[in-house]
Amino acid sequence: MNTLENKTTDFTGYDYKEIITKSSQASMLLDCYQNFGWIPDENMPVTYQEGRPKEEKKQILYLKRDRKIINKTELTRLQRNFEACLHEIEALEKSRTSAATIWALVTAFIGTAFMAGSTFAVTAEPPHIVLCIILAVPGLAGWTIPYFLYKWIVHKQTERITPLIEEKYEEIYDVCKKGSRLLF
Repeated sequence: MNTLENKTTDFTGYDYKEIITKSSQASMLLDCYQNFGWIPDENMPVTYQEGRPKEEKKQILYLKRDRKIINKTELTRLQRNFEACLHEIEALEKSRTSAATIWALVTAFIGTAFMAGSTFAVTAEPPHIVLCIILAVPGLAGWTIPYFLYKWIVHKQTERITPLIEEKYEEIYDVCKKGSRLLF
């Protein structure tokens, strides 16, 4: 009877969490979530999720946390703040190329319109060779410039966004530090 009493008092209930992330961020996320009381679930090994061919592999992390952890509400609040920072970093990373893509596509579309005008000018009766040449020059430029425009805008966006991303990482580290203090 004594062993049965020991078994019932040793029971620990857990909350479980599943995180799908890029493989390059998995280690950082494991480290950060531990500051909110989460530990890797030894019963569920890390698995990989296949994505599109050019995308980075995704990892599925399985975590667990004692249901009766001290300061659970404050840790949950800090964890939400941490996750919000992660989403903001992800949005900043995406914004690095989105404006550049839009500008490159608009420039290429304008170049295509000029090339269409050039084509119509040369196929008209009688052919307008001078107009064809006048329209072909900006058309070719509109097809050549987007690559360089894209690279230039991405470079400028990277210079502008990098300090913002660094600030978010500092905020993440501060939140993790606060969470770590609550655990001990």
